[in-house]
Amino acid sequence: MELSAAINYYHSLLNDDSARENQAVLAAGQRREGLFFGERPLATVLRPRLLTGEQYEHLRQVSKLVAGASRQARAFALTDTRTRELMGFTPLEEALLEIDPGYTEPSASSRLDSFFDNQTGSLQFVEYNAESPAAIAYEDVLSEVFLELPVVQEFGRRYTVKPIPARQRMFQALLDAFREWGRADEPHVAIVDWKGLPTHSEFVLFERYFNEQQLDTLICSPEELEYRDRTLYARGKPINLVYRRLLTSEFLGRYGAAALDHPLVQACKDGTVCLVNSFRTKPLYKKMIFGLLSDPQIMDSAGIARDTQTRLAKHIPWTRRVQRGTTTYQEQVIELLPFMIEQQERLLLKPNDEYGGKGITIGWETSPDDWRRACEAALNDPFVVQERVHIAYEDYPAYRDGRLEIGRRLVDTDPYLFGTHVEGCLTRLSTVTLLNVTAGGGSTVPTLLIEPSGA
Repeated sequence: MELSAAINYYHSLLNDDSARENQAVLAAGQRREGLFFGERPLATVLRPRLLTGEQYEHLRQVSKLVAGASRQARAFALTDTRTRELMGFTPLEEALLEIDPGYTEPSASSRLDSFFDNQTGSLQFVEYNAESPAAIAYEDVLSEVFLELPVVQEFGRRYTVKPIPARQRMFQALLDAFREWGRADEPHVAIVDWKGLPTHSEFVLFERYFNEQQLDTLICSPEELEYRDRTLYARGKPINLVYRRLLTSEFLGRYGAAALDHPLVQACKDGTVCLVNSFRTKPLYKKMIFGLLSDPQIMDSAGIARDTQTRLAKHIPWTRRVQRGTTTYQEQVIELLPFMIEQQERLLLKPNDEYGGKGITIGWETSPDDWRRACEAALNDPFVVQERVHIAYEDYPAYRDGRLEIGRRLVDTDPYLFGTHVEGCLTRLSTVTLLNVTAGGGSTVPTLLIEPSGA
């Protein structure tokens, strides 16, 4: 099936009047369901991301390959001193890594962030958000809202349109970890993150969904946890399963060394609570995980098969820890820092442990002097340098100032993984290079599968 023809047909169903009508339905649906990032509605355009079943299956298979190889690289990094040093763990992170979570899966739920070009088939990953992936519930409920739009219903007369729900898989991932942990019969869940976050509305969606599935759930902050008599309490209620939305870096940044005595950590050490994801997710979350997956020497040592390495090279950008000395690029030995400065137009710098585009310097959008200073500064903190990837673009319709506008946007394709299996996908749009929900022209849209009606 030709996807571009389906997209063109979808756009042909819109004009100024129908765009106004659909925008009103979209706005009402988002208000009703609480689909906001802070005070901003998640979706600001009038078309979902459309994928064919064949494209989605390709995304699933490649994501599984990357996730599996990541786990091999992670296991090697934790046993090899030199590679472990490249990962840049802090002493407090090292202490948390020592805590046995009571189950084997290092990342029960995760998200791979990529650019997937519908036209060329190019699929290139840029990050592995393995610690606390957001927007699973947002995507599910946003799909339901988009299916209410008149234009989607009209489009559905020619094409079969299907959502890809993932909340059930998140629910199951929690229960699977809890059952393997096996130290209590009945789960009582706390969704834990800081108060006042713009993503709080998603926690509410999960709380509602889990309780509808008869999984006793509440939302609380780290400050609302207490640990006494070998029981963890959330807002005074005993819990034994934590759905952790709290990032380790922010937790340690807030509490410092006192984090190791925090009620949550005490309960994890004592094995009286099941934490999902556990603190052992951290190696997968570090940006340097792609440094391991783009270094043939490390992959050989980690036992990653050569044919897998060849396949990974099509999807993982060359990534290295920023440090003085030599490394390899396209099988050639290079001096890393001079190479970085010289190859500015094809490189970007990322903090090894950040999210949401924080601290990134894009070589091709930076002056030479600023780029040189950024490269030299990156020697002082854990940073990675990464090669530019092929960025995907699509046209999306929006209702602006009383009229329909169809404009080009960057498209970020972020499949959700449960273990190493994909179910569901976040799509983010932007008019600027750094793609996140607060970016210019930013929008989250549901990812829907289509096929011709009657197929």
